[in-house]
Amino acid sequence: MAIQRILRAVIMGPPGSGKGTVSGRIVKSFGLAHLSSGDLLRSNIKSKTELGLLMKSCIDQGQLVPDDVISRLILTEMRNMDQSSWLLDGFPRTVVQAESLDNVFRVDTVINLDVPFQTIKQRLTSRWVHQPSGRVYNIDFNPPKIAGIDDVTGEPLTQRDDDTPDTVNRRLKAYENQTQPVLEYYRSKGVLETFSGTETNKIWPHVQAFLSKKLLAQNETVGEKA
Repeated sequence: MAIQRILRAVIMGPPGSGKGTVSGRIVKSFGLAHLSSGDLLRSNIKSKTELGLLMKSCIDQGQLVPDDVISRLILTEMRNMDQSSWLLDGFPRTVVQAESLDNVFRVDTVINLDVPFQTIKQRLTSRWVHQPSGRVYNIDFNPPKIAGIDDVTGEPLTQRDDDTPDTVNRRLKAYENQTQPVLEYYRSKGVLETFSGTETNKIWPHVQAFLSKKLLAQNETVGEKA
C-alpha cells in the first residue's frame, strides 16, 4: 500500500500579492497546517510571552526582530505542530532564517507569487481589515458582504496606516531588497516555483495544478519504495 507523502512548503510574495488568499486555498485543498509568522508574532505579543515581549521591544524601537529570535519562535511552534505537512507564510524572510529552517526541516517547495508592484499598490490602498481576527478584505476583488463590516462578527473594518501609497512604496522596496537573496537561495536548491500574474483567481489554478502534480509524483515514488 502506498504511503501518503508529506508536503512541506513555503509561500513567498510581496505584501498584497495574494499570499493570504492562496494560502487559505492551499490549506483547504491539500490539508496542510498553515503557520503565519505574522499571526504567531501578534499572538505572542498579545500573550506577553518572553519572546513576545522581546519582539515588541524591537518593534517599539523601530528595529527589525533579530533573525535568531524570529527563527526560535517559528521553529519552536513547528516542532509542536501535530501535522507533518505544513505551509509557512512570512518565514523565512532572510537567508539566515532560511538556513535555520534548513537545519531542522527539509523544504519540498517554495511558491513565489510574482505580482507587478503597480497591481499591488492598487490592491493595498483598497484593502480593509478586521483587526481582532486579521481577516482581510479588498473592495476590488474580495469585498465584505456589507461595506465596512466584517462578514463573521459584524464589527467595523479599518484601513491600516501602512496601506497609504508612500508607505506601500517603502514596504515593497524593503521586501525586494530583503527577500531577493532568499529567492536566489531557494532557486539554487531547485525548489523555487514562481507564479506570475495580476489576478489571484487566475494564478491559483496554476498553483493548485502544480501542487497536485507534485504530491502525485511524490506519492507514486514512495509507493514504489514501499
